[in-house]
Amino acid sequence: MNIKKNDPVEATLELIGGKWKPLIVWHLTDKTMRFNELKKSLPSVTQKMLTQQLREMEYHGLIHRKVYAQVPPKVEYSLTELGKSLVPLLDIMCQWGTNYLKSAKDITLKL
Repeated sequence: MNIKKNDPVEATLELIGGKWKPLIVWHLTDKTMRFNELKKSLPSVTQKMLTQQLREMEYHGLIHRKVYAQVPPKVEYSLTELGKSLVPLLDIMCQWGTNYLKSAKDITLKL
């Protein structure tokens, strides 16, 4: 899981590439969430995939995992400062996606 890339774009994509990691960051932007809350907010992700993605993101310092010593176990996830630094990038991606969807809709209407 070590990132050994000389290309900054490649390194970024290695850390947050794929379908789920950007969405996990997006959902944790301003809040702390438990595993089941994240799972409900990402209904098509499998439990195994969500667990894997969270572990990788924790390993790379993007999210913080807090375990409470209680029964039943309680685990909360939040963004670290490094993870929070991704939010402006996701804001730009969101704006780009909004513009794309609008232009794609306009193109479809013209056809």
